[in-house]
Amino acid sequence: MPEITCPHCQLSKQVDPDQMPVDVVRATCPRCKQSFELPQPAAEATVSHQKPATENVPEPPEEPVGQAAIDALPKAGFWMRVVVTLLDGLVVFVLQFVLGSLLALAGFAANQSATGEVGGLVVLFGYVLGFAYYIFFTGYCGQTPGKMALRIKVIRRDGSSIGYGRAAFREVLCKTISGLILGIGYLMVAFDEQKQGLHDRMADTYVIKL
Repeated sequence: MPEITCPHCQLSKQVDPDQMPVDVVRATCPRCKQSFELPQPAAEATVSHQKPATENVPEPPEEPVGQAAIDALPKAGFWMRVVVTLLDGLVVFVLQFVLGSLLALAGFAANQSATGEVGGLVVLFGYVLGFAYYIFFTGYCGQTPGKMALRIKVIRRDGSSIGYGRAAFREVLCKTISGLILGIGYLMVAFDEQKQGLHDRMADTYVIKL
C-alpha cells in the first residue's frame, strides 16, 4: 500500500490505491492545509502480444547469382555443339542458295555479260549472310535456330547477355582463329572442364544447357 507524505509538514498516511480518485494529481494536507502534487505511480509494463522480434524481421533480399553458381551451370558438350553446327549450317546453306540464286538471276538479267562479277558478288553475299546469321541470333538472344532446337544458349561468364558487339567478336574473329589452328580451338570443347572452345575463352563466354 503506497504512502503519501506532505512535503510541507511531513504528515504521512497510507492510502489504498483503489480509494484514490482517477486522474487526481494534487491533494490538500489535512494538517497544514497546504496543497501539493501527488506522486504518479509508475506505468505498468504492458505485456506485448506481438510475435517475437525474430518473426518480424523481414527476410533479406535474394543475393545475385554469384560466379560460382554460374560456373556450376550445365554446359553444352562437344557432340551437342557439333549437331547444332550441322543444323545451323543447313539453315545457312538454304538461305544462301535461295537468296544467292535470286541475286544471281537479278544480276544476269541486268547485265548478262558480267558473269564473273555477278558470281563474285554472290559468293561475297553468301559470306556476309552467314556471318550476319550467327551475329544477329547470338547477339539478340544468345541462340541461333540450331541452339533453340537443342535448348542451349551462349552467355557471358558473368551470366549476362552476350550482345551484338561481343557476338560479332566471337563469331567472326574468335571462330576464325579456332578454325585456322587446324580446328584445335573447337576440339578444346571436348576436353575443357567448362566446355569452352578457344573462341569461348577469347570472348569470355559459356554455352549452357537450358
